[in-house]
Amino acid sequence: MESTLHQEATLEQALELGLRADEFEMIKAILGRTPNFTETSVYSVMWSEHCSYKNSIYWLKQLPKDGPHMLVKAGEENAGLVDLGDGIGCVFKIESHNHPSALEPYQGAATGVGGINRDIFTMGARPVAQLNSLRFGDITQDRTKWLVKGVVKGIGDYGNAFGIPIVGGEVFFDKSYNQNPLVNAFSAGIIDTKKVISAKAKGPGNPVYIVGSATGKDGIAGAAFASKDMTEDSANDLPSVQVGDPFQEKLLLEATMELSETNAIVGMQDMGAAGITCSTCEMSAGGGVGMDIHLDRVPTRQENMLPYEILLSESQERMLVVVKKGEESVVKAIFDKWDLHAEEIGVVTDTGRVRYFMDGEIVGDVPAESLVLGGGAPQYQREYKEPAYYQEYKKFDINSVQQPEDLKEVALFLLQHPNIASKKWVYEQYDSMVGTKTMTTNRPADAGIVNIKGSNRALAMTVDCNSRYVNADPEIGTAIAVSEAARNIVCAGGEPSAITNCLNFGNPYNPESYWQFVGAIKGMSRACLKFETPVTGGNVSFYNQSVINGVEIPVFPTPTIGMIGVVEDKNQIMTLDFKQKGDLIFILGDSVEDIASSEYLASFHNIQASPAPHFDLEKEYELQQTVKGLIRNELINAAHDCSDGGLFIALAEMAFPRGLGFDIVTDSEIREDAFLFGEAQSRVVVTVTEDQEQDFIEFMLQSGTNFTLLGHVTKGKFMVDEEHYGFCHEAKDIYDSALQTYLEK
Repeated sequence: MESTLHQEATLEQALELGLRADEFEMIKAILGRTPNFTETSVYSVMWSEHCSYKNSIYWLKQLPKDGPHMLVKAGEENAGLVDLGDGIGCVFKIESHNHPSALEPYQGAATGVGGINRDIFTMGARPVAQLNSLRFGDITQDRTKWLVKGVVKGIGDYGNAFGIPIVGGEVFFDKSYNQNPLVNAFSAGIIDTKKVISAKAKGPGNPVYIVGSATGKDGIAGAAFASKDMTEDSANDLPSVQVGDPFQEKLLLEATMELSETNAIVGMQDMGAAGITCSTCEMSAGGGVGMDIHLDRVPTRQENMLPYEILLSESQERMLVVVKKGEESVVKAIFDKWDLHAEEIGVVTDTGRVRYFMDGEIVGDVPAESLVLGGGAPQYQREYKEPAYYQEYKKFDINSVQQPEDLKEVALFLLQHPNIASKKWVYEQYDSMVGTKTMTTNRPADAGIVNIKGSNRALAMTVDCNSRYVNADPEIGTAIAVSEAARNIVCAGGEPSAITNCLNFGNPYNPESYWQFVGAIKGMSRACLKFETPVTGGNVSFYNQSVINGVEIPVFPTPTIGMIGVVEDKNQIMTLDFKQKGDLIFILGDSVEDIASSEYLASFHNIQASPAPHFDLEKEYELQQTVKGLIRNELINAAHDCSDGGLFIALAEMAFPRGLGFDIVTDSEIREDAFLFGEAQSRVVVTVTEDQEQDFIEFMLQSGTNFTLLGHVTKGKFMVDEEHYGFCHEAKDIYDSALQTYLEK
């Protein structure tokens, strides 16, 4: 039979697959010939933005990657790994599944959860907790409601069936996300640091196995689909959306955990974006070896699948495993026990090339290094320029906004705004208690807290990003996102350790979108260096925008920060709830006359043009050191950061858990609306018992951090400057039911 290797692909085919004309010429130069269609397909997915980071890698390399707890640096393995002490490590990562979720919200979100968990357990870590960061459009639109319901159900059904608790997250609504929602999934796992499984292939002669589910036509070219604009025609890309099976994934997890206890594995990688193509090329390049892969040995769900379909399929719940020669029976026995496929499909070679065969015939032959990030894949520095709106936003003057006569009306408005109100409707569909032995507490804290078994430590985690701030000022807004993540971990009693990021931006070929991306990287670097929280990896998602009537409308730039930290002593976990009537309420940090980019300004006054809120990185760092000291010395009994919605919302959220209230006095030197609803950064509300008051004040005077007595905790009334702002139970009812009310309208 004649080899298909020399049946040349055409430029038209390459362009249709998403390659550029100059890239097609680069491939010809690498191969020394014109690639065939299968090889062109392989390059199209591996050189897609989603896999190669070709438009972002230059800037990603500027991010800090070293820190006191790092065990595996960014890009070295499937996910980052940090040291928690006592020989225990935490593997964690965040990734996006935006485009699939825009078309098919249920499966798009579900498979995002499945994929991120596979990245964790492929390294030999057992996932212990998940978070998610979700962005949707105008909540009054029917399509937005459909997307919200589908995404939340997809995340909940997959996570609950898989058995990993969801311990927190965020949901934000803005019309910029009308066509293109963002679904960012975070997972963290615990591992014995001596048992990390590598994602590198080694040892020529070692067999290569595909394990888990059979391969179908779902998700073909999903990586390329994720690397292009969303348009009115995107519904035609539905086959690019994968279909998930959480029960298969649960079996795969248990089989992998069992496999990790043996000496049979050389390396293992999840089959996520670009499926078999990505795992064979990346594992080969990582280990400096090659592979011969027989596609006809891959278990398939459909008959007569073509080579490129098998290679590009993104069917879920599959992994590639390089097995030690002679240990095949060990692997086979484990996967047979869990009723999963484990088929030998190839062998490691010393050629540095990945060769694909079908029925004994060679259908593709490519140098592994030429396909991967940091290897031969193209790297571009795009043009960027400051958008005109940036300087316009800076001209904002608070004096141009008249303070409303009735601030109670503002308080009520914010309590029921979908960006502020309780996300109870969302999280009640998630099982935060599945596998409860892993959870330390159901008490409310600024970060999710997970027990580390066999240790007095706990793991703190959070996801944060206010994309309105980032849109107003990418550098400051992203520094705030990192700072807020650290502040949340500190307020919960933890020490920030490291971050993973999910960088959601518009088209990289749009100079203004790319300017936002570059600014975000600069702000992230500055804040991560300050907090000693290196970047362990993550992902970049460009092309998040709508193309309506030929005009590109990018989403708000959204560099989501997933951060983990360590609580050294479980007894010092700090919660945010008021504890008892009579406790004193203090605010730490500077009160500033600032309403820029606040929910109050953007939604109540409908003013979008304002800069990022007041922020000083040095003062933020000092504040966090002060809060750590207060918790360590047991001088406070509640701590909550002041963020979206400002001080009033922070106080209400502290009151709700125990049905208590507050009686506070505002600062006469600052506009009352700014004091109550402004979102100036670097502020934390704490409560202090009368017994702690003297020691607290002495500590604070030595700390250098400004602090102000606001008032005291009451039995259930909300009082501001002797005005009655309602009762806790009434406010809580409004706050708890608002989102569901919007979704059911």
